[in-house]
Amino acid sequence: MNQPRVTPSVIPNLFTAMNMFCGFYSIVIASSGNIIYAAWLIFVGAIFDALDGLVARFTNSSSELGVELDSLSDVVTFGAAPSYLLYSTYFFEFGVYGIIISSIPLIAGGFRLARFNVQLIGFEKSFFIGLPIPSSALTLSSFVLAFYNNGFPENISKIIIPMIIILSYLMVSNIRYETFPKLTWKGIKEKPLNIVFVIAAFVLLIFAYTKGLFFIFVFMILFGIFRHIYKMIASKKEE
Repeated sequence: MNQPRVTPSVIPNLFTAMNMFCGFYSIVIASSGNIIYAAWLIFVGAIFDALDGLVARFTNSSSELGVELDSLSDVVTFGAAPSYLLYSTYFFEFGVYGIIISSIPLIAGGFRLARFNVQLIGFEKSFFIGLPIPSSALTLSSFVLAFYNNGFPENISKIIIPMIIILSYLMVSNIRYETFPKLTWKGIKEKPLNIVFVIAAFVLLIFAYTKGLFFIFVFMILFGIFRHIYKMIASKKEE
């Protein structure tokens, strides 16, 4: 009898599966009212998402199956889970309209992942076209962690819909967002500003905790937008 062959790709795929589980579990506990735990679970899913790519590179086991599985997991953890988190904390008050609006990050994220898979050449990438779906999800989750306390303050709740629309648009836009540098001397030399940003982010996180976490993601998103505008202006001047 032939024994099933265990390949190195099993290991990163297990991390991907744990990412998917975190997204599912986040939805389950958000539905029972454990909002803060549900938001943190999306962050735990992001850790597994980062680890699966790291392990795949370390074991040289990147594959098309892994890419597809990763995208399916991301739809759950970074699409469905944050959309449900928004619905259960705010949009449930608005009936059908609330369901439609809170689903926008999920739908935009699904389109973003589909485009990424179609355009992917090889497994290494130095930048993303459009805001990565984990960045959008972590921005929304950190927003909940920073401002939710059995509801949002009135002045804060006014920015929820604009924030959703902007993040969803950025995911399907053509704005470039760079990947984080690899933890090697070469990677640090290629992207020194990213290392400075990471250090500054940790300092802000220590002093401001969850609000700091939210503003870190806001800064990262705005930096990508301003860099895109600067490059557009520079290219027009050259022409």
